[in-house]
Amino acid sequence: MREIIFDTETTGFDPATGDRMVEIGCIEMIGRVMTGNHYHAYFNPLRPMPAAAEQVHGLSDRFLSDKPVFAEKADELLAFLGDSPLVAHNASFDFGFLNHELQYCGRTPVSMDRMVDTVALARVKNPGAKLSLDALCSRYGIDRSHRVKHGALLDAELLAQLYIELTGGRQIGLGLADNDMLDKGFDQTDNSSVQTTKIFRPARAHSASTEELARHADFVAKIKDALWLQTGSSL
Repeated sequence: MREIIFDTETTGFDPATGDRMVEIGCIEMIGRVMTGNHYHAYFNPLRPMPAAAEQVHGLSDRFLSDKPVFAEKADELLAFLGDSPLVAHNASFDFGFLNHELQYCGRTPVSMDRMVDTVALARVKNPGAKLSLDALCSRYGIDRSHRVKHGALLDAELLAQLYIELTGGRQIGLGLADNDMLDKGFDQTDNSSVQTTKIFRPARAHSASTEELARHADFVAKIKDALWLQTGSSL
């Protein structure tokens, strides 16, 4: 199954009050394995970047000034997303901004039925634990030492690793196949090189020859006071 793990960076917390998405990073997974295929883009929000938001992700007005607006990249992004489930951390936040931007430029919003929230998964698996991405990466031993500031693609990569842990761990898919699959595998094995005709060889003689018996007798005769030659020996 194809899934997209994604993260966004924004100018604030609420698109309804004018906040905009300024970055999106998407990681493709097939069968819970990262394929190496990804999508990443920055967007000009057409509004000033609040200092508090810039401190989180480091995206300044100057950096974003020459980036395309979301509408210019919308079709490209939608083509990458396809109809796959979309996985995000605190997914309602990211879905809210994604759908606001899509509606703003006249595109159809993404169905909420496609949403997979890793916060909800983590809450079930780790009740009472801290649920931030940083805390969960520490819990599951995911290296985040290179994460100085938030970044959509970097956070999506970390989230992809976390999602694997939350849905079966790094060894997902390595379980033993069922008997039917094993039988099928054996049925498809190429046995053309297997030798099926038995080769019969004549039996070798195992009794000592007359010459061998004579040499053995000469050898035994050289042994002084052999126990088996003594009278009354049971040997």
